[in-house]
Amino acid sequence: MAYSYPPVSFFFDVSFQGEFQGERLDKNVVETRFQSVTGLSVDMETETLKEGGENRFEHILPVRTKYDPLVLKRGLVKNSKMVQWCMDAILNFDIQPMNLLVSLLHVKSTAANQPSQDTAPLVTWKVINAWPKKWSVSEFDAEKNSIAIESLELNYSYFEMLT
Repeated sequence: MAYSYPPVSFFFDVSFQGEFQGERLDKNVVETRFQSVTGLSVDMETETLKEGGENRFEHILPVRTKYDPLVLKRGLVKNSKMVQWCMDAILNFDIQPMNLLVSLLHVKSTAANQPSQDTAPLVTWKVINAWPKKWSVSEFDAEKNSIAIESLELNYSYFEMLT
């Protein structure tokens, strides 16, 4: 399957794999439309070991991996199931971890000189056991002409690259 290189970062999709109060969070399209996704990164924590008699260097040993929190931002949504899921976790300590799929999309190529409407994931990351750590809304400022943005910060166990 041909795709343009390098891929664009603004064409992506987020989908929640799970239910909250008997309803899928991604059932309503507005629930999973985000303006930005950050935090898909992993870092190897290390420790140093000093060897007796060897003064030229220290051994650096891998210890474990560390995943940064996933931050999702979107325009403020009224009566959002996702925000209810967050508030239940943050205020009531009713934490219900959920898996997410974050997909970088591309437009499928078709025959020459024909526009294509089909999209397919170029790369998909499966975020395992995500749970809400923080919810916030952007500042309200009468001197700025901007929309209200809500941010959701999720902690998770790890992610896998699927495609």
